[in-house]
Amino acid sequence: MPKTFERTRKAIAKKKGAVDSLHQYSRDSKRLHRAQVRDGKLEKIAASRKKSDKPYLERATFFQEAVKQNGSQPVQMDVIHELIKTFVHQHDEELSEVKKTRRPGRPASAREDLLKVKIDKLQKEYQSGFLIPELDTEENATVLSRWEGSWSYLTTLKWVRISSAGSVQPSSFPPRGEH
Repeated sequence: MPKTFERTRKAIAKKKGAVDSLHQYSRDSKRLHRAQVRDGKLEKIAASRKKSDKPYLERATFFQEAVKQNGSQPVQMDVIHELIKTFVHQHDEELSEVKKTRRPGRPASAREDLLKVKIDKLQKEYQSGFLIPELDTEENATVLSRWEGSWSYLTTLKWVRISSAGSVQPSSFPPRGEH
């Protein structure tokens, strides 16, 4: 986490003796304020990055579990397609539950709309090319099974885009734009 404010506070305390006795409009109080605003901005950026990275981490975790269940061995292409279909339709049960709880004649809830959008987005991605770690090579399967959950480790894996038609194209990670 950002430490600018703490460093600035320590430096001013070392110079002045007590940070509490600063004048409201002094240079040092303005310096502290700037450091605090900068830390807040950096935290906000980190939170948004973490939010945008979360779907890829969940995806890698899902396929890591599949590789671990296979004994860290490469997975066949037909099994990979089944895994992708399972991943794409993982929210179907929750969507049907939300639909059942809705009274007749009422508009869809925000949660229902969100689940529909998620499922549609994943289905469209599967049609054009679903981004996953390469699971059909032994070296990549062992590297994926050793993954501990960090974002930086994912760049060491080889990634591919697999379409529902069966085409496999190498891809880069993290993805830039749509593809």
